[in-house]
Amino acid sequence: MKYNTIPFLFLLIGFWACNSTEEPITPTPQSDEVKKAIYESMEEWYYWNEELPAIPEFSSVSSNEEFLEAIKYKPLDRFSYLTTIKSFQDAFVGRNAGHGFGFAFNSEERLYLTFVFSESPAGKDGWQRGWEILEINGKAIAEYKTSSGGYDFQLGGPNPGITNTFTFKLPDGSTTTRANTKAEYQSNSVLFKEAFEIAGKKVGYWVYQSFKATAGLSPTKSQEVEDTMGFFESENIEELIIDLRYNGGGSVAVAEQINNYLIQSANSGKLMYTNKLNSLKSSLNDSENFKKIGNLNLSRIIFITSRGTASASELVINCLDPYFDIVLIGDNTYGKPVGSFPLSSYNDVLKRNDVELVPITFALANSEGKAEYFDGFPANYAVGDSPQFPWGDERDLRFAAALDYIENGSVTSRVQNQFYRPQWEMIDAMKGLQKEFPAY
Repeated sequence: MKYNTIPFLFLLIGFWACNSTEEPITPTPQSDEVKKAIYESMEEWYYWNEELPAIPEFSSVSSNEEFLEAIKYKPLDRFSYLTTIKSFQDAFVGRNAGHGFGFAFNSEERLYLTFVFSESPAGKDGWQRGWEILEINGKAIAEYKTSSGGYDFQLGGPNPGITNTFTFKLPDGSTTTRANTKAEYQSNSVLFKEAFEIAGKKVGYWVYQSFKATAGLSPTKSQEVEDTMGFFESENIEELIIDLRYNGGGSVAVAEQINNYLIQSANSGKLMYTNKLNSLKSSLNDSENFKKIGNLNLSRIIFITSRGTASASELVINCLDPYFDIVLIGDNTYGKPVGSFPLSSYNDVLKRNDVELVPITFALANSEGKAEYFDGFPANYAVGDSPQFPWGDERDLRFAAALDYIENGSVTSRVQNQFYRPQWEMIDAMKGLQKEFPAY
């Protein structure tokens, strides 16, 4: 999750406040000067700055990434990363590059497409959730398994122009082989939404993949969120299922927007969360209260979760928990109760070398003070994933379990007995910025 108030505003101001008359300086992003700037920025802003080791010898590390890894607070920090300024800014408004899909294994360790961004190269080629991936670049999926039990599909980086070939088995039993070339595209956060009636109640179902703002909207917010909430309001829903099983996080500002739509009018003005920075930056500690938007009036929210549910997804769950009956169906969440904002705007060396340092800089607590959930939130009902079925299909075990809960107040043991936790998931394949916005 990223903190999108004062520090993010500073980023935008600082990025454009450059003097065009200065002599151009040739960037040297892997220099000792940059590594020193990384360390100094961490000393100032890092949430665990008091745990930083002595600065390593620069000659002992070969890259900025290796340097950051050497100084991170290993017991708790699985999240700090480096990227470029443009890559960071693009990601938070959904400007991506790649094929534009996600995947997951089912209980038989068969690999399926889980989502496809509509405007991506994969989306434009008609790929759909539920297609089984049989081969990549002519090799069976099992051939990509590593000695550690994970998978390395060797698809290359997110650079436009890279082509990979995929062989799929379609739901009708036929097979198709598609060559797909990576390109830049605008990703969508809302993968599916519908409203239906069950047990005499109008129920909304919303599959939400990442907390991304819409470029050009001020204050920072998502037009997709606004449209989705307007749809549910028009349908007069009484129950809501929010599917975050493939949502790795994103913008805190968009998480706040969602919370303000969901909160009841009676709780508008009450505390949403407090944030805490390190001791050097305690003057920036702040709190955020709910500000009700719209007319949804819910008392309960059912979340579908997995180990890929992280960061801003967990923030939404944590902030709403004191005010709602919250039910988690699926698997335990990832466990990221901390967030970050980019630091290049505070350090000229980082900025002129196009090095964006994004370390953990703050922790968030809900209105009850709950802030330590590094092990994630446990699912109330453990239910395995069924990526072979389309969104909204009752053969999808997690969706079916949510319907079962609405109708009967519990989830049948038959469904829970089929629980399967993959040893390796897509979030395990991702690092840095991609871990927050996981897609290939």
